[in-house]
Amino acid sequence: MNARLDHRSPLVFDTRELGRRPGALKRVSRSAEAPRDLGNEVIGVPEGAPIELDLRLESVMDGVLVTGTGRATVKGECVRCLEPLERELDADFQEMFTYPDADARVREADAGDDAEDEEDTLFLEDDLFDLEPVLRDAVVLALPMQPVCQDDCPGLCSDCGVRLADDPDHHHDAVDIRWAALQGLAGTVKDGEKDNMGGAEAGVDEKQEK
Repeated sequence: MNARLDHRSPLVFDTRELGRRPGALKRVSRSAEAPRDLGNEVIGVPEGAPIELDLRLESVMDGVLVTGTGRATVKGECVRCLEPLERELDADFQEMFTYPDADARVREADAGDDAEDEEDTLFLEDDLFDLEPVLRDAVVLALPMQPVCQDDCPGLCSDCGVRLADDPDHHHDAVDIRWAALQGLAGTVKDGEKDNMGGAEAGVDEKQEK
């Protein structure tokens, strides 16, 4: 059984002043603290950071239609160079919160033939609604999946990991891998020749001593 909504929560809104007369409107602006894990693996709104909410509540036949925008500063890291980045994000959303006692025929018509739609329906509880799941979905959808510090970020050097934007002329002398084995073989031959020369010199010295 779901826990009852707490009207003191900054993401819980009261619709009693709106009333149930279809067409009634109410606008609400509020600043709320971001909940935990509001984002994806690389970028998101830090927990506790302020989110500015502008909502439009509209009373309709079977519930309250909530339309709004959440504005916040998101932080993360560039997927190319791993540098920290920060930007402003606007997340738009629209969601229907249904009256628990809404006419069954209306709810069945909205659900259609898909019984799973009933599970996705959000309901008002004692004229309250929780915006967190709606806001979470909107923010996650609005976030870039591959955030970059700038569109032309060159990333990191694949050989040494240096940030290429800090050193545009950075490069390494490339060695053709097809010749790498031959170079290694050449080095081995040279070492062998040195050993042979050393052995020959030792033999000459021994003969001279005799």
